[in-house]
Amino acid sequence: MRKAIRIGIAIICMVTLVVGYYAYLSRRNDSAAADSNVELSEVQAITSKNFAKEYPATPRAVVKWYNRIITAYYTEEYSQEELEKMADQARMLMDDELLKYNPKDTYLASLALEVEDYRNRSRVIVSSTVSDSKEVQYKKVNGYDCAFLTTYYFIREGSSYDRTYEDFCLRKDSNGNWKILTWRLSTEDEINGY
Repeated sequence: MRKAIRIGIAIICMVTLVVGYYAYLSRRNDSAAADSNVELSEVQAITSKNFAKEYPATPRAVVKWYNRIITAYYTEEYSQEELEKMADQARMLMDDELLKYNPKDTYLASLALEVEDYRNRSRVIVSSTVSDSKEVQYKKVNGYDCAFLTTYYFIREGSSYDRTYEDFCLRKDSNGNWKILTWRLSTEDEINGY
């Protein structure tokens, strides 16, 4: 009889452990699923992107990321720390020569003034479009591989809308990454060859 009681207690303990472990795994999976359903804000998506491990592969992809960052500068809400992190991300997309002419402190000060101006004028970038892949021009310039492409920004200021065009030049660095070397405002006429 004592042996039967011991076996019964052992079975009850085993069942309790199995049920408890199952309940633990169920709660853990539910919380993991809930965490994966939480969407990152645009600022969080930008600041959490690891360009050191996952650098954009094409000139278009680099400019698209740059456009995401500058659009967030003017449209999203963020702290000063998040602004600095976004600026660091934008600077990771820039060529060393461009960075040399735009030290971080100067870049941040200029950026803060520009963001303030956009907000004072109720100006936002509604959307941006980068040239199609077939429109990207690749050339050798002074021994460097360069890519030239155009992007346009659809901008709202108050209740009026306008387009701004910019030509980008990217240069391939020693790691094979395309980096933004320069950009300039252009007109639709320049883009269409008139």
